[in-house]
Amino acid sequence: MIEYRLTGAVARITLNRPEKRNAINERMIEELAHSLSLTALNKAVRVVVIGAAGEDFCAGMDIAALRESSGADVLKHRESARSLAGLFRALRAHPQPVIAAVRGRAFGGGCGIATACDVVLAAESAQFGYPEVKVGFVPAMVMSLLRRSVGEKRAFDLLAVGDPIGARAARDIGMITRMYHDEEFDAKVEQYVGALAERSASAITLTKKLLHHIDSMPFDAALDAGIEINAIARMTEDARRGFERFMKK
Repeated sequence: MIEYRLTGAVARITLNRPEKRNAINERMIEELAHSLSLTALNKAVRVVVIGAAGEDFCAGMDIAALRESSGADVLKHRESARSLAGLFRALRAHPQPVIAAVRGRAFGGGCGIATACDVVLAAESAQFGYPEVKVGFVPAMVMSLLRRSVGEKRAFDLLAVGDPIGARAARDIGMITRMYHDEEFDAKVEQYVGALAERSASAITLTKKLLHHIDSMPFDAALDAGIEINAIARMTEDARRGFERFMKK
């Protein structure tokens, strides 16, 4: 269900269940989490790219699997939900930048996987949405990810109405990072990934760590956290080499 390959400094994780529009089940969650742990431990990895096989990025949770488990008790349901939440946590806590490359539809939990990534690159024809309410379900965990990307009223509209939006609208409200025309999408993704992989690994890791750490912090506390990272960054080998190159110009 998950394909993993390492090309130079770029780890590529592919959701590979195209016959089900890459719908999420327990096995996919486990394999994706395992692939992320492998990349987090590999010091050669500078960028992680999550893509998908077939026409769609991910249709969300596998409704058939949810229906089969509907008779389980609350403890079992909580355990299942906790595994998906653990995946979202792993994406945000990953030391390297994680990029979602989205073609086709990214709905529900699939949209959550994309927005849990640090960067979302989307083809112009891509669609994003949270249709859970249409089947009487609640987009509960993905809500925390969406709310960190868009305003409260925009988030409520997307979650409560459940209608999808296109990549252009998603970009305009801050839900995704960049949108590319379909015919140039693959080339543009490679260009973006290549540029990011050339950046200082230590600087990018510290930037990501601080950005998530200061989330919801008061201003003074965020500045104090920035002081600590600033001091650490000055002592890295990448910074020393960068300062030396600058002085020689």
